[in-house]
Amino acid sequence: MYIGEDSFLDWSSTPIWARIHFVENNGMAFGFELWEPYGKLILSLFRIIAVGFLIYFIRKLIESKASMGLLISFSLILAGAIGNILDSAFYGLIFSASPYHSGPPAQLFPEGGGYETFLYGKVVDMFYFPLYDGFFPEWFPFWGGERFEFFKPVFNIADVSISTGVISILLFQRSFFSSETALNTENDKLVLATEVSQTTTTETNESTSTIQGNEISSNEVENGSMENKIKKQKDEDLDLA
Repeated sequence: MYIGEDSFLDWSSTPIWARIHFVENNGMAFGFELWEPYGKLILSLFRIIAVGFLIYFIRKLIESKASMGLLISFSLILAGAIGNILDSAFYGLIFSASPYHSGPPAQLFPEGGGYETFLYGKVVDMFYFPLYDGFFPEWFPFWGGERFEFFKPVFNIADVSISTGVISILLFQRSFFSSETALNTENDKLVLATEVSQTTTTETNESTSTIQGNEISSNEVENGSMENKIKKQKDEDLDLA
């Protein structure tokens, strides 16, 4: 297939709102792109870091006996992120550039090598659902009379996986956020209790030191008084002698 080509040419027997439409993009989900030339590299590196964090986070969820629904939701996000990473990492290495409606289609493992370097490959999107194609009413603010299409972005299975995971967490796993809030509250209480305990211990130590100092001073005074009495008694004995 060429870039921009649909899988069906005869739309008389195929619903126009459901298409397989071959496109490539350099950026994020649903065809959104970032600036060049470093936007693609930054996005790829961010995805790799995000995948590493998700693997670590899911492992922690498993250790904490999280619900199966929550684990599946985060696993869908992880799977989608890995899918887009594989496209951007290797697609440009193993395929030649895809033409626009002319010339031979892209070749797998071309003799001259792929069209891009590692992490700079394009992500392939193919699902296209133009459910409505028309125009805004003239009275509509800002876009009155302009063409409107829903749903315009073309996406792939990885996008579906990520979106399903995120929506599932927001709609069906809201207890996750409340449990995180409760955990943070408990941690704050623990930190506060530790600080109070340390403060109390410090004050107690200071009080003990003060008391000990006072006791030492009293003992010194008593010892001094006793020495004075002994010296006075010796002086009196000498006088009598």
